[in-house]
Amino acid sequence: MNVITTNGLSKHYGSVTALDSLDLSLESGEPIALIGPNGAGKTTLFSLLCGYIRASAGTATILGHPVGSSALNGKLAALPQDAHLDPRFSIQRQLRLLAKLQGFGGSDARQEVQRVLDTVQLGDIGAKKPGELSHGMRKRVSLAQTLIGSPELVLLDEPTAGIDPPNVKIIRDLIRSESSNATFVISSHNLDELEKLCSSVVYLSSGKLLESGPIDASADEGYLTIRLPSVSEEQFKRECLKLNGVLDVQRQAQGDYLIQHTVGHAVDQALLAMLAKNAWPYRHIIKGRSLEDRLYG
Repeated sequence: MNVITTNGLSKHYGSVTALDSLDLSLESGEPIALIGPNGAGKTTLFSLLCGYIRASAGTATILGHPVGSSALNGKLAALPQDAHLDPRFSIQRQLRLLAKLQGFGGSDARQEVQRVLDTVQLGDIGAKKPGELSHGMRKRVSLAQTLIGSPELVLLDEPTAGIDPPNVKIIRDLIRSESSNATFVISSHNLDELEKLCSSVVYLSSGKLLESGPIDASADEGYLTIRLPSVSEEQFKRECLKLNGVLDVQRQAQGDYLIQHTVGHAVDQALLAMLAKNAWPYRHIIKGRSLEDRLYG
């Protein structure tokens, strides 16, 4: 089933086009990455889908219903990047109000709030106010808010921005575990994180759709990507270029090397043998190119 469908969706702010005739069809299932540079139209798309703003042209449907339809109540949730909790009230009180707005009664609202706090591993902080929590914990509370009522589609804008690695891991694991219950669309500049989480990608630039499809590095034939954190670049390139079928070796970010090779040669096996011979440690080897290199390389 399509969770999001747009046809000619556009948004203009005077002479500025934020979204330009977007035709998109996204199916339910594994998390979906929404990427693009600043000003690409990502936040505008989320705002249109949530009904915060109106389109200048075109149409959009969510789960088969027009944007803003009452049929979507409780089925769509969103977490804006700049979402804030009210510092005056406890976490339990704020989330309980949001649960009641979704139709939960008194005791049911309390149980639902406890359920979502337990889901984000913060079941014991309900009585605390936001100021008593770390930034990462507040982010997890905000994520818990989106899970109230078990929505079918969740839009997340930079859910891990500015938080420490332990909280990032908790949020990443949470999204994985909840993906059997809801489809997550995640906007982020952290492509490495998205590649770990998502199975497909939507790439916007200047309001236009440049690419939409699966994240499948193994289908990118003719390339290998290897991460070598502590090996001499000059020595590795020299030895690698000796392997039968290797055409080129380029140093990438984070210690990655992109190896271009002739399709049909067992370059991966030869590469492993070379690493073992030289006792060179490596972090990972993948067939194909990284998401960052395929889109921006």
